[in-house]
Amino acid sequence: MTTPSALERPTDVPLARRLAARLVLFPAVVLALLPPRRIRTVLGILRRGATPATTAQAQNARDAMCAASLRCAGPKGCLPRSLGAALLCRLGGTWPTWSTGVRVVPPFTAHAWIEADGRPVGEGVPEGYFAPLLAVGPLPRPTGR
Repeated sequence: MTTPSALERPTDVPLARRLAARLVLFPAVVLALLPPRRIRTVLGILRRGATPATTAQAQNARDAMCAASLRCAGPKGCLPRSLGAALLCRLGGTWPTWSTGVRVVPPFTAHAWIEADGRPVGEGVPEGYFAPLLAVGPLPRPTGR
């Protein structure tokens, strides 16, 4: 027996933003197939030259991924959703902190998310709900001498 459910998908995402999300969806799905070490390496290269994403920029990218793909909007779409949101932010010249880890309360399951300003974006959970095991944040800006 199955339980009917409805996915919450943002409806106010502009067409251009949804198209950009579709553009990064395939690379995000391919990245999701790689081992964590390779994902970290690729994201470490892609983040170069980007400024830290604000919470609004990261939320807009996450919303666009959910609007563009049912897979990303679904409960098991956290990895492609988070990777796609990070890639979408990068298209705009910013970079959120991409994280993967586990929930700290039962049931202990794996999860991937993006963070901005030190907080998970769009997850609707209290601070400390996830324990990150791997994170790729923006590079610190070099200071002038």
